[in-house]
Amino acid sequence: MEKRRNLPIGIQTFEELREKNCVYIDKTQYINNLTSMGKPYFLSRPRRFGKSLFLSTLKSYFEGRKDLFDGLEISKTETEWKKYPVIYFDFNVGDFKTEEELRKTLDKKLSDYEDIYGSKGAQTFANRFSDLLKIAHEKTGLQAVVLVDEYDKPLLNAIGHPELVDTFRSILKSFYGVIKGEDAHIQFALITGVTRFDKVSIFSDLNNLRDISLSEEYAAICGITQEEIESVLKPEIKMLAEKNTISEEECLAQLKKNYDGYHFSQDTSVDVYNPFSLLNAFADLRFGSYWFSTGTPTFLTKLMRNINFDYTSLESEIEVGRRTIENYRLDSKNALPMLYQTGYITIKRYDKEFDSFILGLPNKEVKYGLYENLVPLYAGYEEKSDNIEILNFVREIRTGKVEEFMERINNIFAAAPKQTNQKQYELNCQAFVWLIFKLMGEFVLCEVQNGKGRSDAVVWEKDTIYIFEFKIDKTAKEAMEQIKGKDYPIAYKNDGRKIVKVAVNYSSTKQQLDDWIIEVE
Repeated sequence: MEKRRNLPIGIQTFEELREKNCVYIDKTQYINNLTSMGKPYFLSRPRRFGKSLFLSTLKSYFEGRKDLFDGLEISKTETEWKKYPVIYFDFNVGDFKTEEELRKTLDKKLSDYEDIYGSKGAQTFANRFSDLLKIAHEKTGLQAVVLVDEYDKPLLNAIGHPELVDTFRSILKSFYGVIKGEDAHIQFALITGVTRFDKVSIFSDLNNLRDISLSEEYAAICGITQEEIESVLKPEIKMLAEKNTISEEECLAQLKKNYDGYHFSQDTSVDVYNPFSLLNAFADLRFGSYWFSTGTPTFLTKLMRNINFDYTSLESEIEVGRRTIENYRLDSKNALPMLYQTGYITIKRYDKEFDSFILGLPNKEVKYGLYENLVPLYAGYEEKSDNIEILNFVREIRTGKVEEFMERINNIFAAAPKQTNQKQYELNCQAFVWLIFKLMGEFVLCEVQNGKGRSDAVVWEKDTIYIFEFKIDKTAKEAMEQIKGKDYPIAYKNDGRKIVKVAVNYSSTKQQLDDWIIEVE
């Protein structure tokens, strides 16, 4: 096997990446476009998509680090390499669970730059920031460059605590407003984040902000395109294919299925891979699940449960207007904007006539990762539970242990905290079972048209076809009568496989399965 190249996993700074001779997907061609077209900019992308690395690249560029750009696209056009004063605010570090933590973060960043350029003794963060831009301009003779990474992390971390959100919003609104007020002292500014919060909250005073999040021109500014993976990462594709004893074509197909599928503009011809997952797959030489291991925002999955989000809609496609995916309001009862902006769903198609976007799940990794994070919530747990392991469900069905399969579901409900809202419990039960079946793989379908009706689920295994029907506060006998009365098995009579009918009843008072019947055709 060939010597492995350095992959920039965990490296967030352009300087370190270049000095360690890491593999780099050249995005410097976007710098010319950005610096020549205007200021300031805003860019929204999901976490782990390379926003921090791109901001670090801009930082090195504006600091005049010509040595770091040797051989890259920008080196063919840039001749001046001026050293601008760069003011960089990074909110990646910190939990921001209190007002004090946000204030300490802002104070530390401002103090560091005041040590370099000086201070006029102002007290508020906004006034200190304003003075800093003026002094840096006066001292260097060049306007300042302002870069803000993950501006919304304090707000996202405070969701669920309305008073803290209001406090953070008040502090940040006046702080970011300086960028417009001191435009004469700013050469360039770019703010990045996961979400674009509604303009009335943070950016209402910053009405000169150009949002490039849905711009076709910048659709591939973060992430990795098909062309980039095939031209830059050929050695890694070859190694991954060899390790998994598949062809390079099969390897590319697997990578596409697992990590591709993102679109960040109405031009959906530009597919973008999740770079974090892709690079980790190359590093581990396996098609693993990586994005969710870095942490899923629990506020989002809880929101989906609490507003009774139609989880089954994720299997199809959802049409929304432009404003829905552009902005997120903290008091919103609609999960779609946040699901899109955080990368759980993406643009599938664009309808020019209605200026609407058709959204859907981007790839296999996201689909199964999201479902796994929803399962414990619908079972009644507030956090992930060790009681729920999908592999056990799959093994039991594959080996024909239907009784054990049903007992496992029952034990999960029995062990979960009791729920007081009976209607909510019923909805949660339905969601839990639907998600379990979906997580079992590609040979499971829910709400299947069979005979004279729709069975709740059908599972195809090598020698057996399972037909499931669920009832709430009725009887398993009634569920079995429905399977037979509507002749669900008729569609599989000539299949040759054994047919197993499973009829189940939930009890909302017991909050677990009441009884079930298993019959073999």
